[in-house]
Amino acid sequence: MNNSTVKEQSLHPTTTAVSQLKAVVKEPEPAQLDERMLTALEAAAEKKAINSVVLDLREIASFTDYFVITSGTNERQVQAISDEIVETLKKAGSPAARVEGYKTAEWILLDYGDFVVHVFDEKARSFYDLERLWRESRRVALPPELGGETSSSLRSES
Repeated sequence: MNNSTVKEQSLHPTTTAVSQLKAVVKEPEPAQLDERMLTALEAAAEKKAINSVVLDLREIASFTDYFVITSGTNERQVQAISDEIVETLKKAGSPAARVEGYKTAEWILLDYGDFVVHVFDEKARSFYDLERLWRESRRVALPPELGGETSSSLRSES
């Protein structure tokens, strides 16, 4: 009898159970960004980076904890954003473990171990769409001055 009750509940969930589940899913604990990520976001904002987002990958990936994704409008700006992040974090005692894609400047990857910074030009960001590929991750709320929100051709997701 107990098994049939469980089976019935799973086949015909009550509205209360469904709303409780949704409440649990929609109310995640806010992630605390470490000082280095905040420094990287501030450095990107200093160079007028646009549409910066942070994805929390801790529950779905083992190679890093966070993606910091941001964009520039052209090759020179993408390189300037990357340079500012690398130099600022290096001065703070955190050199990048690896830098990829600097010459072409469509997508520059800065690997800091527990977080990876992706600096895109707008076209490459739209094409690779990391936010969609990693949609199972949790998006970290950023203050407007670090999020770089601007009216851009980039699609913003909630």
